[in-house]
Amino acid sequence: MSAGWEHRLRGGLIVSCQALPDSPLRDPRIIAALARCAERGGAAGVRIDGPEDIAAVHRAVTVPIIGLYKVARDRRVYITPTFEEARAIARAGADLIALQATRERDTDRDADPLADLIARIHAECGIPVMADVSTLDEGLGAAASGADVVATTMAGYTPHSRQMSGPDLDLIRELAGTLAVPIVAEGRITTPEEAATARRAGAFAVVVGRAITMPEIITARFVSAVDDAASTSG
Repeated sequence: MSAGWEHRLRGGLIVSCQALPDSPLRDPRIIAALARCAERGGAAGVRIDGPEDIAAVHRAVTVPIIGLYKVARDRRVYITPTFEEARAIARAGADLIALQATRERDTDRDADPLADLIARIHAECGIPVMADVSTLDEGLGAAASGADVVATTMAGYTPHSRQMSGPDLDLIRELAGTLAVPIVAEGRITTPEEAATARRAGAFAVVVGRAITMPEIITARFVSAVDDAASTSG
C-alpha cells in the first residue's frame, strides 16, 4: 500500500463488503457498489474477500482495501492460508492483506507458517499484513511474527476464545494495552454504539460488516423485533 495507510485508517470505520455464496448480492459488481456506498458514507476503508471482488472494488473506490481470501470453511485455517492466496489478492489490488493468525495455523499442514508467510508477503508483495486473532496470546504471537496490524476478527469464532454475543471489548483493551502495532476491532459489532465503545476501548479502527452490508441479516433483526412486539401486545 502507498505510504500513509495508518493515517488514512486511523480512527475510522472499515466496512466489510462480503456476500455469502447463496446471497442475491453474490456478484463482484454488487460488492463494488456496496463498497462505493460505504465510501460515500464516510468509511475510511473496506474489507473485501477474493481476487475477483477485490479487483472490482479497486476500480470503484479510492479508500484502502483490506483484502482476504477465504477458502473452504471446513479448513482449520480458512482466511488466506498460504502465500498463493496472498499473492492473488495483492495482484488484484489489495492495499493490506488479512490472514488468519489463530493457533489453528500451527497444526494445519495446508497453511503456511505465520512468520514465514508474513515475511514473504512483505518481501515479495510489499504490502502490510493484518493478523486476524482470537486471543491475547495469538495477538502477541502475530506481532512478534511481523504483523503490521492485529485485528480481533476471530474472537469468539475459535473454540479456545471467549464466547459472547457481542464484541470482545476486553480483548481489544488487552491488545491495545500490550502491543505497539495498531489494533482493529472486528467481530459482532452490530450498532453504532458498539462501534464507538470499541473505539474508546483502544481500537485504532473498527470493522463492521453484516450490520451494514447484509440486507438479509438486517431484515431478520427487524422481523424479530416486530414479531416480539406482536407477541407481547396481546
